[in-house]
Amino acid sequence: MKYLSWLLKAAIFLTVFAFALNNQGDVRLHLFFGAYWDAPLVLVVLVALAIGVFLGIAVMVPPWLRARKAARLPRTETPATSAQATSPGEPPPHGI
Repeated sequence: MKYLSWLLKAAIFLTVFAFALNNQGDVRLHLFFGAYWDAPLVLVVLVALAIGVFLGIAVMVPPWLRARKAARLPRTETPATSAQATSPGEPPPHGI
């Protein structure tokens, strides 16, 4: 299984490397106020990927931190939801 994993990683690397070699042509990226940037296509794609990864991480960090904080807080059981709060003849509270 270990060799299969390395073979898959090598195939992905070679595919990306071949993509980069086939896309070395310069492209002009038009920015604001008439400015432009001439760069190889593979560099433009890499920068776009890096910006996308950064934005994805930036959006996911606050919910992740809230979830970690909620997981660290001790859970206290309220009497209304505990099983001992109901008497033997009483039906259980609604919900699961």
